[in-house]
Amino acid sequence: MKVSMLSTILLWSVSVCAQITDTYQSTYNFINSMLTDEIPLSFKDVVFAIENVYCNDTLDIKALNQEIEILTQLTNIVSDTELITYIEKDKNFVTKHAALFSVITDNHVIPLDSTHIFVHEPYTYDFDDPMGQKDWTKMFVSKLLETGEGNCHSLPYLYKILADELNIPCYLAFAPNHMYIKLYAESTGWYNTELTSATFPIDAWIIASGYVTIDAIRNGLYMDTLSNKQAVANCLVDLAQGYQHKYGKENPEFVIKCCNTVLQYHPTNVNAMLTKAETQKHYIHTLMKTKNLNKPEDLFSDQSIKEMYSEMGSIYIQLHKSGYRRMPEEMYLQWMRLLTNEPNIYTNQMLKGSK
Repeated sequence: MKVSMLSTILLWSVSVCAQITDTYQSTYNFINSMLTDEIPLSFKDVVFAIENVYCNDTLDIKALNQEIEILTQLTNIVSDTELITYIEKDKNFVTKHAALFSVITDNHVIPLDSTHIFVHEPYTYDFDDPMGQKDWTKMFVSKLLETGEGNCHSLPYLYKILADELNIPCYLAFAPNHMYIKLYAESTGWYNTELTSATFPIDAWIIASGYVTIDAIRNGLYMDTLSNKQAVANCLVDLAQGYQHKYGKENPEFVIKCCNTVLQYHPTNVNAMLTKAETQKHYIHTLMKTKNLNKPEDLFSDQSIKEMYSEMGSIYIQLHKSGYRRMPEEMYLQWMRLLTNEPNIYTNQMLKGSK
C-alpha cells in the first residue's frame, strides 16, 4: 500500500513538473520565434506573455492591451499641446517622447464632455522590495498598471512598450542593478531618461554609482543601447528568473537555455551572464551538499558537471575582465536617491525644462 502510494505521488510530481516545463517552454518558443524572424517582434506581447505564465495564465491580456491603448491615445493628445519648443527635423519623435515622459511622470486631466473628465495620475517609484525579492510581480508592467507604482524594471518597460506603439525609436540601457531609457535628439545628441525619478540624468550620475568602470562601459556591459531584437531577447532573462522565483533553482537546464539564447543575440548582456553563472554555481553547490562533498572537483567524474563548472568559471572571469563589479542593494538605493537629493548636479541642464 505504501509503495503504491509513493508511486502515485512520484507520478503526480513528474506530471506537475512536465506541465510546468511545457508552459514555460511554450513561452520560450514564442519569444524565440520572434528572434528567429518567424513572427514580427513585439516587445509588448513578450512582456505580457512572460508575466502571464508566471501568474498561471490569469492575466487579462485584453484589458492590459486596452490600457496600453488608452495611454497611447493620451500621449497623442498631450503631444498636440504646446508641451515643448523644438524646431529640428526630428520634431515629431522628440515631441512624442516629451509627451510620453509627461504622461508617465505628470498629472493629466482631459475633458471628455461637459460633465466628465479623464484623470491620469503619474506613476511613482516603489522603494518597497525594488528588486522583487519578496514579490516577483513587483517587476511586472501589469503590476505597475494596476497599482501605479513601479521600479527600474517595469517603468522603462512600460515606456518602451508605449514608444513602440507610437512608432518612435526608444532604447533600453543597463546600469548596475538598473535599467533606463536612452534617446536621441538632433539638438542634444544622446540623452538619458530616468523614469524612477522623472529626470534626465547625465552620464556622470551613472558613473557616480561607484560600480561602473571604464572597462565596463568600453566593453558594452553598461550605458550601451539595446536594439529591438536585443530588448526582446533580454526578456528571456525575465522568463528564466521568474521560473526560478516560482519553482526554485534546482533544475538549471531551462534557465541556462534562456541565458544562452540571450547571449546569442547580445553577447555582452550582463544580466544573462550573471543569471547563468549564478544558476550553475547554485546547482553545483547543491550537488556537493547533497552528496556531502567538500570540493567541486569531487563531482568531476560526471563530465557534464565538470564542463558546467569550467563554463561558470569562464563567465566570472569574463565579467571581471570586462569591468563588472557587484553592487550591494543598499548602495543601489543610495545611488537612486542621488537624483532626488542633488538634482542640480546630475540633471541634464539642456533638458531640464522639457518636463
